Amino acid sequence: MSISESQKRPILIDGMGRRIVNLRISVTDRCNFRCTYCMPADNVEFMDRSHLLSFEEIARIVGVVSKMGIFRLRLTGGEPLLRKDLPELVRMLRAVPGIEDIAMTTNAFFLKQHAKALREAGLHRLNISLDALDKDKFTHVNRRDCLEQVMEGIDAAREAGFPIKINAVAIRNFSEPEILKLVELGRSDGFEIRFIEFMPLDADHIWERDKVLFGHEILDIIHKKFELSPIQDSLEIGPASEYEFADGKGKIGIITAVSNPFCDYCNRIRMTADGKLRTCLFSTNEHNLKELVRDSNATDADVEQRIRAALVTKEPGHKINLDDFERPARAMHAIGG
Repeated sequence: MSISESQKRPILIDGMGRRIVNLRISVTDRCNFRCTYCMPADNVEFMDRSHLLSFEEIARIVGVVSKMGIFRLRLTGGEPLLRKDLPELVRMLRAVPGIEDIAMTTNAFFLKQHAKALREAGLHRLNISLDALDKDKFTHVNRRDCLEQVMEGIDAAREAGFPIKINAVAIRNFSEPEILKLVELGRSDGFEIRFIEFMPLDADHIWERDKVLFGHEILDIIHKKFELSPIQDSLEIGPASEYEFADGKGKIGIITAVSNPFCDYCNRIRMTADGKLRTCLFSTNEHNLKELVRDSNATDADVEQRIRAALVTKEPGHKINLDDFERPARAMHAIGG
């Protein structure tokens, strides 16, 4: 998109004056992993497939929000590659006027089979969830023994030409030995490693604050071996505070969602796989878009009106650190990462 075209793009503002440019779209709540901070180990109840938005319904909503000022999309799950024919959805979204960037968050297990097709369909970037490089730790946190397949998927994605960020949830008394291993991986393979403070979205609905490995502690571990310099104003671009290595070899990101939330700079909204708009990851309210796109009498203007009404009430910030914090009813896999 040219500068003149970019200047013509509508600007979408929420009730707090923040510009909203990013829509995260969950395409399924199903996942082949059972990460300890995301899902129960077993007896998980998934949505009936009839409740999921169709690709056509997703594309229609994206067409509406693109005219409102959103130009970045991220496909999430559960594990999005469990949704059949996902490259077709990518092609449909790429065809929506005004959409400039489509990314996906994945556990990489299926990337060996699908990376090339996703790249050819027009997917721009990948964020890959990888919390540990130690095989036993990986198996413990994901409840699946498949680190080899994940690494093969990462290799396939790199060969397909994807820019890749690695997302690692930092958990106290678990992640400390893995941090430098992940940093070394990023420096050697050209990935940005992003460490995310553990958040209260685990499946057991118990907020274990003592599991949080804080951002400054992560930096202290890295500083024992590497010199870092902060990248100024990186929070205004995304949720991560970014740092460059002094030797110029790569960078890392720290997402301090608990200790220093980025809510003042939040530029995103989320849509669940069953078509519910969420204005915050920790929101206790949802706004039903599916009922509109499945109502033959509802117009795109009706969809837009509901989205705008939701944005007026977008939360100033989450309340993780406050006494009146209320956990969302859905676990992370059913919200969308």
